[in-house]
Amino acid sequence: MHRLPRRRFIALAFLLLPLTGTAGEPATHPPFLATGAETRIVAADGTVAWKYPHSSRDGWVLPGGDVLLALSKSDRHPGGAVVRVTRSGEEKFRFEGTQSEVNTVELLENGRLLLTEAGPRPRILEVDAAGKIAREVPIRCQLTNHHMQSRMTRKLATGSYLVPQLLDRMVREYRPDGTIAWEVATPHWPFTAIRLPNGNTLIDCTQGNLVIEVDAAGKTVWTLSNDDLPEPLIRDACGGQRLANGNTVITSYGIGIHQTKLFEVTPARKVVWTYTDTTPSGIHTFQILGSDLQPLPGPQWR
Repeated sequence: MHRLPRRRFIALAFLLLPLTGTAGEPATHPPFLATGAETRIVAADGTVAWKYPHSSRDGWVLPGGDVLLALSKSDRHPGGAVVRVTRSGEEKFRFEGTQSEVNTVELLENGRLLLTEAGPRPRILEVDAAGKIAREVPIRCQLTNHHMQSRMTRKLATGSYLVPQLLDRMVREYRPDGTIAWEVATPHWPFTAIRLPNGNTLIDCTQGNLVIEVDAAGKTVWTLSNDDLPEPLIRDACGGQRLANGNTVITSYGIGIHQTKLFEVTPARKVVWTYTDTTPSGIHTFQILGSDLQPLPGPQWR
């Protein structure tokens, strides 16, 4: 009887194993919206419950089920775009970007949409329901590499905007008049900047393979790197989300096929669950959902 070489046998066995947790038991993961080269909602059993035929940068499942997306630049959307679509694919809103890219989208409490444009005039925009620009705030960043100007910008309860600026290695909080209210330097390119209820800021540092949490004074009070994990799960830490239970979910955008693309850790850095799939593309950002594929109740720290 022909026998496989031991190394090849182990590799094949790994591909046939179900998703598992750290104790070897079958792991479970919550449903989530994933943006990136493949825009989709993944159910708790790993099946794709919904898919949109365009790559995306940022996105939200809204109460009621509509999906809000910042679309990547393409022949159809040369400056990127923002769309709101139903689960059946009906487009209810579209805003075409006017520069190089649109990298952020968020529905605000006043009904406007927050987005960022990268390009020769990097800026934060608030757009009304008719697609008219209601507010513009310039972003102070390098102008050499448009793609690496900013990522997941969010509006704070104070009215300011929290902006991760990649090549500048800086997270800045901008007031509506464009002045800087707060800033912190980061050890690598910041992708997310999430202001937490206690005033701290959670930052994913992309290719630094690092997540940090800093206090209001800019002091690092929590970190997560591959050195803290049972195996190197972080490769290009892009999107992140802090859950109501205090745990943190992180995506490894550059991890590749058959590798862990999403995982949850406790404050003590214990891995709760991991998600692996066979798609070659990574997850850019994500939103953890409830079992009904709707947003989780309460604030979304992502």
